[in-house]
Amino acid sequence: MPYDSILNWIKFTDPMANPFYPYIKGGSAVYNLPYDIGHKLWELIGGAIAWLVNLLFPGNGVSTFLVGNDMFVNLISIVLMVVVIFAVGFIVNITMIWEERKILGRMMDRRATRIGPLGYLQNIADGLKTFLKEHITPAKADKKGYMWAVTILIGTSVLIACMIPLSDRWFIVDYGTGLLIIFGLFAIAPLMILVAGWSQNNKYSLIGGMRAAAQMVAYEVPILLVFASVSLLAGSFNINDIVHAQANSTWYIVPLFLGFIVFIVSAIAEAERIPFDLPEAEAELVEGWQTEYSGMKWGLIMLGDYFRGYIACALIVIMFLGGWYVPFISVEQQASWLPEIVFLLKVFLVFFVFAWVRAAHCRVRTDQILNIGWKVLMPLAVINLGITVAILLAGGILW
Repeated sequence: MPYDSILNWIKFTDPMANPFYPYIKGGSAVYNLPYDIGHKLWELIGGAIAWLVNLLFPGNGVSTFLVGNDMFVNLISIVLMVVVIFAVGFIVNITMIWEERKILGRMMDRRATRIGPLGYLQNIADGLKTFLKEHITPAKADKKGYMWAVTILIGTSVLIACMIPLSDRWFIVDYGTGLLIIFGLFAIAPLMILVAGWSQNNKYSLIGGMRAAAQMVAYEVPILLVFASVSLLAGSFNINDIVHAQANSTWYIVPLFLGFIVFIVSAIAEAERIPFDLPEAEAELVEGWQTEYSGMKWGLIMLGDYFRGYIACALIVIMFLGGWYVPFISVEQQASWLPEIVFLLKVFLVFFVFAWVRAAHCRVRTDQILNIGWKVLMPLAVINLGITVAILLAGGILW
């Protein structure tokens, strides 16, 4: 069948009927920017392929299938979203390491990184150096546990990072239970760290793994209660719903300030950052459960830790600081802004607090870590849940 032009061939299905394109929030469509880009890319790529196929084989159905099916647009959109969000997460991690080095250097009155503009390329140089180091596997280690535990730990960290939306137009998935899925993936970490520590056949690694498991379990329960409080107030486990609920009322840091404090302390402990870095404890355990990992395996573990730090900061921004919205400015006025930049700036601001705590506090003992988790944060999380229920019973009067 002859065509007058390529544009006449491009007959895409209705995008509003496509599950990857928009979703409806409050009566208006919120568009997925990667789908728009994928749509335009396929107009060029698919149109050119269809024109060539129709030129070689006139009247065939292949060209019509190419330009009349959204399957290819969906594929390009998904690949584009995964690549971009992973790349953004990786760049954010590099920037967070640079930020922490600069903050610690300033607070400790010493020179920080020097390579590159403002020392930013120091992290790249360290990564290349780590990549070139030798990989050593202990002779008596349990090989499967040694490799798979850390692989699953790093993989789940990257997976959670990819589940964090940069805005309501940059996201890979929009699960209705997104917050619960993230918590479930987080819960894999204690088991994998314990397996990694045991599989190395090293008593220091085993002690570090046991410490990590006990610590993470102690702080995951308060985090779950804070998740429940935020979800009850927003009326949804969906991340985008939680952000939009704050845009239409007030940031949840105001009514749930107690939960904010509980979550930020628990997040620091979950990321095994100072002052809760006892599972690594280089002073007495060399490097804790990571002792027998070398080369880029160790480098990926460190990168995974910063991925978890990014996830913790992002969740704080999403649940308490309005996500990608700016306060005191209407949502309509922010429509033409770059919400992704706003979101990442908030993440860096929260991470500044993490680095500040690291510079200001020393490591606490194991019994103190467990007491803080079970005897302090747990009751505060329950009180925060009670405040949430009181707000809901009051019929939203406080809003």
